[in-house]
This record gives sequence, structure tokens and C-alpha cells, in this order.
Amino acid sequence: MQADIINDALVAIKNAESIGRSEVVVAPTSKLMKSIFKLMQKNGYIGDFEYIDDKRGGKFKISLLHKVNKCGVIKPRFSVKKDEYEKWEQRYLPARDFGILLVTTPAGLMTHAEAKEKQTGGRLIAYVY
Repeated sequence: MQADIINDALVAIKNAESIGRSEVVVAPTSKLMKSIFKLMQKNGYIGDFEYIDDKRGGKFKISLLHKVNKCGVIKPRFSVKKDEYEKWEQRYLPARDFGILLVTTPAGLMTHAEAKEKQTGGRLIAYVY
């Protein structure tokens, strides 16, 4: 039984990157996972990904660019106010302007930089660098 499918997906990506694979298949899927992968793709951490419907929850086939050093889920899902992003960057990212925090906000899922720009708070989901 899988307790956290987002964590399982990010660990699968990290492990495939570390052993040098060019693609990884992640199952099962969710809409949140799809938007996380879109943000990772937009920021240049993964290549293309495609949804494969296998009638059991689906799969994502992700092509890797070998740019992910580490990624993981932030548990518990801490609430973040619009002026607290610096504290969480220092806690989860190795250096300033290196990596992204994924934040779910009332305006949707976005990176911490976009959330700072839009002056909105939310809940931390994951980090990637």
C-alpha cells in the first residue's frame, strides 16, 4: 500500500537520476502530480512526460535531463505566509536562487518565486534542486 504517491514519484525520479537512467515510469498518478511535473519541466529539471492510461490509475513516463540533485516532499505540509518564504528557502534549499519550493496556493500550484511575486501564501508541497 502506498501512503504518499507524490513522495514515491519524487524518490523514483531521484533514484533514476542517480543511477543514470534516461527515463522513469511512475505509477499511480494524480492531477497534483501532473502539475508538479509541469512545474519541474518548466524549470528545466525534467524533460517531456506523457500519461499512459493502463486502466489502473495510470502512469507517467518521464524523460530525465540529469539535472535533479535532490527532490522530496515536505511533510507536514507547512503553511507559509507571503513574507516567510526566505525562512523555508534556507531550510530546504542549499543556496539562494538554487532550486525551487513547490507551493499550493489559492491561485494554484506554483514555485516559491512566483508566489513571492504574486504576494500570496500557501502550503509547501515539495522541493527540487
